[in-house]
Amino acid sequence: MTPLEQDAVELMGSRRARIVRTPAPQPEADEVRVRLEGCGVCASNLPVWEGRPWFSYPAEPGAPGHEGWGVVEALGDNVREYAIGERVAVLSGRAYAQYDVAPREALVRLPDDLGKAPFPGEPLGCVMNIFERSDIRAGQSVAIVGAGFLGVLLAQLANEVGATVVVVSRRAYGLAQARRMGAQYTIGGERLQEARERALSLSSGRGYDRVIEAAGLQETLDLASALTTEYGRLVIAGYHQDGLRQVDMQQWNWRALDVVNAHERTPERYVRGMERAVQAVLDGRLDPFPLLTHSEPLAALDRAFELTRTRPDGFMKAWVRMEAA
Repeated sequence: MTPLEQDAVELMGSRRARIVRTPAPQPEADEVRVRLEGCGVCASNLPVWEGRPWFSYPAEPGAPGHEGWGVVEALGDNVREYAIGERVAVLSGRAYAQYDVAPREALVRLPDDLGKAPFPGEPLGCVMNIFERSDIRAGQSVAIVGAGFLGVLLAQLANEVGATVVVVSRRAYGLAQARRMGAQYTIGGERLQEARERALSLSSGRGYDRVIEAAGLQETLDLASALTTEYGRLVIAGYHQDGLRQVDMQQWNWRALDVVNAHERTPERYVRGMERAVQAVLDGRLDPFPLLTHSEPLAALDRAFELTRTRPDGFMKAWVRMEAA
């Protein structure tokens, strides 16, 4: 029998991705192979695509794609809980490819009610986990700094539970999406000092019970800190991966802030979030599909990364689609 082959992306650095032909991965006894339909493009992948010096090249084929979904195509000998043909979201690390394998515990079923809609499970699981750790309740005031994919969906969830939601961003399109998702107030503009003053004025100078920093920059961390009220909760959801950050510890101490780093590192917590995301979509509490604005074929991953980097008007999130092997 001829071994199954696949197309996979190999990142070469310097904003260059190429397609390579490789053997499809074979599932071990407790693994499942998924024929991928698509994979979301995560902004956290930009540094490895750009060729930052702390990465080694070429990257492993398919890496670092981690937002894949598709159809169960092969089962390891010990796997009984899945059937060939079931549609799943998968927590894996080589999903810029036509196939990937993952432990059976790293899959989440996608019910038929979702149809064939794209479903990047990992970031949607992140949204649910961040929201859980934010502990947002009815009647609270919530400020979200950053109107990307995560920030806008968090605004929707916060609105659904009865919080008053303010979203701050430089991106007019992101703010428009936040309003569509239920944010009562949005604040734009290029100058963060003005944004801070306007946001504080909306709270009568008090600040906000919950503030979610969802952009991953020093300046947005500073702004989020300044907007958090006494005994409030500052939630760091942005991915800060470009070095050290400074914080105003006097401010944090004086306000007696709770500070939460809302990033998960155990597969179990990611998968639990993905399961909750599926249910939230089915219940109508979460609607990510209008935010999946740009799709490219796998061979055009460079273009999808460039869109993610530049975020033109009308862009929220890109994903790549797979063709049959």
